[in-house]
This record gives sequence, C-alpha cells and structure tokens, in this order.
Amino acid sequence: MNGALDVDGQRPAGERWRSLCSACRQVFGMPDYERYLEHAAARHPGAPVLSRNDYCARVIERRYGQGAGRCC
Repeated sequence: MNGALDVDGQRPAGERWRSLCSACRQVFGMPDYERYLEHAAARHPGAPVLSRNDYCARVIERRYGQGAGRCC
C-alpha cells in the first residue's frame, strides 16, 4: 500500500477494503499472509519466503503446537 490518495482525498476503495480485512484477521487471530510478506521484506530481506500454505500451517503450529515463539 503506497498511501496514495484518490481525487476525494481518501485511499482507494480497494486499499481500504484490504486494510479492513487485515484488521478483521488480526481481531479474530487469523493468519494474514500479506502482512507476513510485508514483514519479511522489511525485517528479513533476502531470506526465503514461505508459500501461503506453508505460512498458514506454521501459524497453526505456533498457536496450537508445543513451544510457541516469535521471530522478532
């Protein structure tokens, strides 16, 4: 999301929708792959990126498996 505004001085509808969906996923504890990609690019450049399926499996394992942890 580049933060560009449309002619009305607001973010484009598609960007607002993605932001709303991301917020809902956070509230309900659902995996947010797009947010993961942004984090990986900003904090771990050059590191391999998980596929969407691998990312979701890892989130579930961290939440319900043994030894929960965070990368940062």
